[in-house]
Amino acid sequence: MSGNTITQSTVPRSATSSLGRAARELELRRGEFDLALHLGRVRTVPDEGGGGRRVTRAEIERVRSEDGFPEALRERVKAVGTTEGAALMGVTTRRFTRCARLGLVVPVKFYLNRYRAVVWLYLAEELRQFGADEQNAPLLKGRTPEGLRDQLEAGLDLRPRNWRGRHMGFLLRQTADPWARAGVVASLLDPVQVAEIVRDPYERAYLNRFRPERASHGAAPDTPAAQLVSRIVTAEDPDEISWLRADLGQALVEARASRPTPRPTPKASLTPVSPLAAAAPAASRPREAALDDRAPGVQPPERQWTLLGWLRRRNP
Repeated sequence: MSGNTITQSTVPRSATSSLGRAARELELRRGEFDLALHLGRVRTVPDEGGGGRRVTRAEIERVRSEDGFPEALRERVKAVGTTEGAALMGVTTRRFTRCARLGLVVPVKFYLNRYRAVVWLYLAEELRQFGADEQNAPLLKGRTPEGLRDQLEAGLDLRPRNWRGRHMGFLLRQTADPWARAGVVASLLDPVQVAEIVRDPYERAYLNRFRPERASHGAAPDTPAAQLVSRIVTAEDPDEISWLRADLGQALVEARASRPTPRPTPKASLTPVSPLAAAAPAASRPREAALDDRAPGVQPPERQWTLLGWLRRRNP
């Protein structure tokens, strides 16, 4: 067992529930349930029928038997925005945003509002813990330290990068398959970066089969909103790209060692036939039989009349 995934693949399907039914039995809204999976509060198993993930009946009973269910579970997966987050930490929204841009608090999800602005959400439980830690008091009161202030003025914003790191961790916990794990890392890189590392087209095609589908967050393809989401889910910082490229290279080594990439089977070459051998059967038959072999609708060539043929016509 690792993270939010139970790795046993022998759980009978009859002993599991679909994600939707599990969410209802755990009295969670779908967004809350997704976060519970993300954070490992609810563990899943692979569907033996290949239909994605499922939750065992034993896991549902385990979660329901915890103290304070369901309120305590809801509180652990509660996500809040900037205004509520600032209130939980006892700071202004301006200072809260600074802390988030510096990477001191890490977003757990995001969405686009109707104005196509990115709204970051944070775990309320983590914000309360951060605010209660006395070591963080200098960051929550008084002037922001000069070095951090300089980074903010230079445009530093670690929210997208920190979200990508957290999201990748969640996806990696969902699988132990080496090719699927390589696909997770590849999903955060631009396709051009992936092509530079995975030069074999068959390997690249096989890897793409395991890349998790990118969430669109409701944005229609090829729209400004979709482009904004794409920028958030794709690594942009040079050091982050370098780190992911190295991770992908290592993941590929492990994937190749686990099983080779499927490749098309070469077609069996036909035995060449000699032109003389091909012509021999037709040459050995009467002319009338050879003409019978012609394709339907094809007329015989015009007969060349000889003197003997003309005399036969004159004297039938």
